[in-house]
Amino acid sequence: MNDPLGDMLTRIRNAQMRGKSTAMTPASKLRKWVLDVLADEGYIRGYQEVTDDRGHPAIEISLKYYDGAPVIRELKRVSKPGRRVYLGADDIPRVRRGLGVSIVSTSRGVMSDTAARSANVGGEVLCTVF
Repeated sequence: MNDPLGDMLTRIRNAQMRGKSTAMTPASKLRKWVLDVLADEGYIRGYQEVTDDRGHPAIEISLKYYDGAPVIRELKRVSKPGRRVYLGADDIPRVRRGLGVSIVSTSRGVMSDTAARSANVGGEVLCTVF
């Protein structure tokens, strides 16, 4: 697998299109950090670490719906393995004029765009959520 984070985002999108309450993905530190930001911003209910049927560590993501529609309307990968996107604190884009969130990997950890701007740190823009 070349892009583990892109795989997780695709699994979330696919589970929401099918109306599933949970999505499963292999476990990694980066995925947990991104899921922490999604949970803090209110886009998912939460997640828990489990083991899959083969005994490998996995993450079970509890998806969030409002009136039968998924809370996450759009989930896009920005920085990809073939083209990394690094931006300074002032250049981090606002998603839908501040209604959405950019998730940024900084030297101080993975955080939302507003937290990165307030801490005055830039980094790699991982994905955008609306």
